[in-house]
Amino acid sequence: MDHIITLDSRQEAALQAVADKFIALHKGDAVKALKEMIVLNGRLQDQLDSLKAPPLGKRHG
Repeated sequence: MDHIITLDSRQEAALQAVADKFIALHKGDAVKALKEMIVLNGRLQDQLDSLKAPPLGKRHG
């Protein structure tokens, strides 16, 4: 899945600031921060997917 996001300079600066803070929360360990972000993103994606799924009683199959 290829997603290319184009940010303007203001958005890029804001993203950099958030990334720096997140890495600082992990005592400067960028890999640890990245792993946690992947887990958090996966949980969010699961929640979004469950919102899109039809209710159990209404599925057709």
